[in-house]
Amino acid sequence: MAASAIGVVFSNMHEENVPELVRRRTMASIPYGGRYRIVDFALSNMVNSGITTVGLMTSNNYRSLIDHIGSGKDWDLARKDGGLILLPPFSDRHDKLYTTRLEALNSLRGFLQRRKEKYVVLADCDGVMRLDIADILATHEKRNADVTMVTHHGKVGNRADFILLSADENDRVREIKLSPHTSAGEAADIYINIMVINRQFLLNLVEDSVTHGFSSFESDILIKQIESLKIYRYNFKGYYAGIDSLAAYYKHNMELLKKEVRDELFGARDIYTKVRDSAPSKYGADAIVKNSLISDGCEIEGIVENSILFRGVKVGKGAVVRNSIIMQDNIIGQNTTLDCVITDKNVVVSDRRTLGGHEALPYYIPKGTRL
Repeated sequence: MAASAIGVVFSNMHEENVPELVRRRTMASIPYGGRYRIVDFALSNMVNSGITTVGLMTSNNYRSLIDHIGSGKDWDLARKDGGLILLPPFSDRHDKLYTTRLEALNSLRGFLQRRKEKYVVLADCDGVMRLDIADILATHEKRNADVTMVTHHGKVGNRADFILLSADENDRVREIKLSPHTSAGEAADIYINIMVINRQFLLNLVEDSVTHGFSSFESDILIKQIESLKIYRYNFKGYYAGIDSLAAYYKHNMELLKKEVRDELFGARDIYTKVRDSAPSKYGADAIVKNSLISDGCEIEGIVENSILFRGVKVGKGAVVRNSIIMQDNIIGQNTTLDCVITDKNVVVSDRRTLGGHEALPYYIPKGTRL
């Protein structure tokens, strides 16, 4: 079934939710979990489900993304036929940078017309999960659906933009709500920005929408035509981490310190990422490390507790790092204390500094900062 589908991954949707993390990178290349980028989960889910042709839609700030994915060989997507295909933000039809999903899909028309597969899997890079896309495709075909939207039942929280679906007993979607008012902590079926749609049907929808001057794929197409389109819900019941704020990014990274979360996310199928030949981490005689994820190439001489350290981090003597996310190639000086801190790449925190935040509002230090 998956052999008859292609994937399209949007690298930059929802960047307004985490402006701190995307100043110099795109949403897809945000570091996650010590050694991964968020795009790794979307690509791995597709490859593990048998999809071998994936178009990666770029926008801006995508230099680090291209450096990370390379030719796609780490995901087994370096192929003569298909494989990983970088899709520029412009199309052969116009040179205007897209600003909406519908404009992005319009830019993809040439790519989609050249393919022969029956289905298209559309995915954003704002969620972390291990998803069996082959099962979604099989369910989509069994129902003879036009569109299948993947949902996760959970709390809405403080999301700025989200879509809620209401379906009947057969999972036929009867109502789509864009960012409705909800009570605090209310649980609902939240659309997690993964969709299966028939390829030729998608091309027809986009062409018709452009000729009519529509601007929104969700409100102008899905909502207005909900009665005529066969839209179904696929409820994903596994672990899902939605990266819709800096606090959510911090929270879901910290969840990886729980064994049951790691087992569910990484247990049954591999999540692939760029392989780096780094030396093992080195621990000093006075180093103390508790309940933390430590990547290769770190040098630790202080205390690290309940934290995630990416590659090449150095923690000086007497330093204390607690409840923090320390990205690649950071230097934490001697006798420095960090608590609930997120440091981006290449940050240097000098000796005898004390920095702290809260899990609801972690203290963020931008890339390349020297304190």
